[in-house]
Amino acid sequence: MKLSSLFVLGVMAVAMSASAQAQTTDPIKKALLAAPNEALAKEATVIKWNSDFTYETLKKGTSRMVCYDLTGWPGERPWSVECTSSEANLPRVAQNRKFAAMGGATRKRLRSWLRPPGKTERA
Repeated sequence: MKLSSLFVLGVMAVAMSASAQAQTTDPIKKALLAAPNEALAKEATVIKWNSDFTYETLKKGTSRMVCYDLTGWPGERPWSVECTSSEANLPRVAQNRKFAAMGGATRKRLRSWLRPPGKTERA
């Protein structure tokens, strides 16, 4: 009985998640789906990343939490929303986005420049 109950709850959670993803076309509501709870979502700032790795604010919040949608960015899943705990983290997120957009060959070259002398790259 416990196993079947867990299975049913799991199926319901997946169905509800898929339903929420499919029905959300508002960019603010979509980004806020990544917030840990409704109270934090209400107070969060929502940004939209631009192609030059800058961002524009879609909704200014009252807390430190910042949420954004990464759907369609290189290396991201078909549906990808995230939140960070502080606006101070956004420069690091931008740096990571740039790095992901560089592609494999450029990343490999960059790693070779950052590797200490005498060290070889692991396979």
